[in-house]
Amino acid sequence: MDVIDARGVTHEYPDGTTAIRDVDIRVERGERVAVVGANGSGKSTLQLVLGGLVDRTAGTIRYFEETTDPEAVRERLGVLLQDPDDYLFNTTVREDLEYGPSQLGVPKEAATRRIRRLAADLGLSELLDRPPFRLSGGEKQRAAVASALAFEPDVLLFDEPLGAVDARYRARIVELIADHEGTVLVFTPSLAAVPEVAERARAPTAADRAAVRGDSRPGGDAVDRLGGAPVPRTPVRLSRVWRRSGRTSSISTEPAEKPHASLVFHF
Repeated sequence: MDVIDARGVTHEYPDGTTAIRDVDIRVERGERVAVVGANGSGKSTLQLVLGGLVDRTAGTIRYFEETTDPEAVRERLGVLLQDPDDYLFNTTVREDLEYGPSQLGVPKEAATRRIRRLAADLGLSELLDRPPFRLSGGEKQRAAVASALAFEPDVLLFDEPLGAVDARYRARIVELIADHEGTVLVFTPSLAAVPEVAERARAPTAADRAAVRGDSRPGGDAVDRLGGAPVPRTPVRLSRVWRRSGRTSSISTEPAEKPHASLVFHF
């Protein structure tokens, strides 16, 4: 089932600036999707549009093959913005984590167990009664990720969730993303981060829109290599990197039939 089917999506700001134009993305249930692009390429705007937080100027977005109204499925979408200060708005970290489950009517006992687990996983147990404005940047990032995960949405849309955290908690967030039973879209400028969440990469370019397949294996050199091909440090010409590596058999014009695969949409 397609959880998001976006076609011809465009967004223009009031001053006439076009942030994204004619974007097509179809995401199936259970996929892990990375949207990769340079700063200023429109990734964050695309996240806001797909998450229903800003209106599209043109195009259509259908959710769960049911509706084009994001408000009708609001409780099924978890949208984590790039700046955690935009996500943490309650008096304490605990209240921020409790907010989503309480809005969905999750029983108190079940919500408490869920919050304790996330707090322990992300090093927040001693910070639960602290106001968010007294947290460091990395602590805010972890609290925001925990808040988004706490209500267990069907679709998570994360804008640079790894940007402000250290190596220890970066690895833990990657594990939590992998363990999430729903669909995940990660918006990032870093191709180096993609192998941590990707099994298969789709990198459409203006030249060829080739689909690139990789096999990021646990325990391998996942940060620097994806499917045996060097991962560049900038999101430029990803498909050409695979060609230069000699792995021409890994390039296909059709997506793989692998369930729960991960994609990279290259902007």
